[in-house]
Amino acid sequence: MPVFEQGAEGLRGMNNWAIRHDDDRPRRIGIAEAVLCSGKTTEQAVAAAEAAFAAHGRCLMTRLSPEAFAALPEAFSSRLDYDPLSRTAVLGAWPEIHDQGSVAVATAGTADVAVALEAVRTLRFEGVASDLVTDVGVAGLWRLLSVRDRLADYPVVILVAGMEGALFSVAGGLLPGLLIAVPTSVGYGVTAAGKAALTSALGSCAPGVLTTNIDNGYGAACAALRALNAAAAIARLKSPETE
Repeated sequence: MPVFEQGAEGLRGMNNWAIRHDDDRPRRIGIAEAVLCSGKTTEQAVAAAEAAFAAHGRCLMTRLSPEAFAALPEAFSSRLDYDPLSRTAVLGAWPEIHDQGSVAVATAGTADVAVALEAVRTLRFEGVASDLVTDVGVAGLWRLLSVRDRLADYPVVILVAGMEGALFSVAGGLLPGLLIAVPTSVGYGVTAAGKAALTSALGSCAPGVLTTNIDNGYGAACAALRALNAAAAIARLKSPETE
């Protein structure tokens, strides 16, 4: 009987879901499908990760809270490289670092590090090295200025900030690379839940600052990967070997 024809009694405890892992995604877009664990049951998260592992020999799991990690079967969790701060886990081996480019990840405060680490570990999962620079928020402008030259060396910089999100515009006026703003939910009062930081990022007067959703370190890393992939494609077109 189709689900929509069943009564409420018949819908309780149903287990008719199926995992359809996107095996072809790395070929299409150059980024593997990750397993978003929030909203999934333990059984669903494990099944999704195993499907990815079967296809590629490795899997990135995101939004895996310490409580959810503790609920995993020991036979499965013992195979994971788990980081509770970023809530990410890797099943399988980490790839070697490739020479396609590296990314800087800078946080306004230490409270933003969890989101930054989600980006760092996502990049590393795809074989991209990153340089994590923490606590360079503009309340102490000297901190950002002291690492300006270091950050300016990178083609892509991910900026992670909560509160009022002033880091995005200030860095946008100082750094030449592609800037990806990640507003975080760090804050209270009028800056609570990341809305003020998101508004700051979207309304930045610094030209060309791109923005992800609130707390989306994974999405920022994927945007950076797309930028590096695009740069590599341009380099191949300009290569004498392609002429």
